[in-house]
Amino acid sequence: MRMVFDPTEAEGLRATARDAALEDPTLAYVLLDLADRGVDLNGCRTWDDIKAERGIETAPKTGGEQRVA
Repeated sequence: MRMVFDPTEAEGLRATARDAALEDPTLAYVLLDLADRGVDLNGCRTWDDIKAERGIETAPKTGGEQRVA
């Protein structure tokens, strides 16, 4: 499955790429690529997959509460 942008969204990505080209050419390249090809959703991984690959432990759920030190 592939997510593509409608023409207005794609033109917005291209405009942002033009604005970013001098300061961050890598970002500009990625934005242009997204505008032209979209996103291949078959190649995407979830955050849980990435955490498992890297051995990142998850904190136990606190029932909606967030505790800070």
